[in-house]
Amino acid sequence: MSDVVTGEAVALDLRIAQLPSRLTAAVLDLLLMVAAYGGLTAAVLYAGLSDADPALTAAVSLSLLVLIFLGYPVAMETLTRGRTLGKMALGLRVVRDDGGPIAFRQALVRGLVGLVLERPGLILLGFGPAVGMTAAMFSARGKRIGDMMAGTVVLQERQPARPQWTPVMPPPLAWWAPTLDLTRFDDALALSAREFLGRAGELSAPAREALAAELVDEVRARTRPDPPPGTPGWAYLSAVLAERRRREEDRALRTAGRPGLPPGWYPGWPAPPAGPPGYGGPPVPHGNPPGLPGSPHYAGDPPRYGGPPDYAGGPPSYGGPRR
Repeated sequence: MSDVVTGEAVALDLRIAQLPSRLTAAVLDLLLMVAAYGGLTAAVLYAGLSDADPALTAAVSLSLLVLIFLGYPVAMETLTRGRTLGKMALGLRVVRDDGGPIAFRQALVRGLVGLVLERPGLILLGFGPAVGMTAAMFSARGKRIGDMMAGTVVLQERQPARPQWTPVMPPPLAWWAPTLDLTRFDDALALSAREFLGRAGELSAPAREALAAELVDEVRARTRPDPPPGTPGWAYLSAVLAERRRREEDRALRTAGRPGLPPGWYPGWPAPPAGPPGYGGPPVPHGNPPGLPGSPHYAGDPPRYGGPPDYAGGPPSYGGPRR
């Protein structure tokens, strides 16, 4: 993983493509280009160029070489925003250093440097691939010379699937959540909050705080009432998502003619023998932020629900006052 700093100065944790996957993608692209070059050369010779002047034959061969070994990667990376057929097969993508999509300028610089110095390396007499691999090995972000000159980096887009995170109501907020007005809390914002909480443990602390503050401010702007004072941002987002999930599941059950969810109980809570949490059973521990087990920042005995939360130690709440 490596930090990619966006134009808003937010550090994102993204997986840098490793040398073996980049090398495999480069070999696949090289095989395609060699096959295309051989096919076009054979077609030109079959058309009668074999009897032409040697200088003309050499010029045509060089033109085909440039057309294929420069035109193919530049055109593909421009049209697909950083991907060639080899990169598609390996799940790779070229992006700018700030994480944005590349344009024709970056693709052209990468293509020119690759043609002249790295792949095939016309002025290095066949040593171009070795030069490119050596540069990538000694670069902290796996950059070849073309990446360094173009200001780009290759990322691994295709990653192992993570277990799906589902929101669970923090018990200290169970008394407050039913009062929420979620009419303006749409699917897109819910998905953003869910994805953030699901991968919070993978983010660096500065990136996590910045994204949490942005999400909390946006959710507060679309919901009423505000969370109780001192509510951590992660707990606020979890409570909103869990309340939304509870209402949707309860509505689905009633629509199907079945009894709704027990009052005061939320999906993901253990159901004690005497009834749902808060109605005769033991309280559910408050827990820690998603993906951050044992975090001392939120340590301390959790409050029991049924009244306003009292977060011991005063963990900070994200975002500023509602405008």
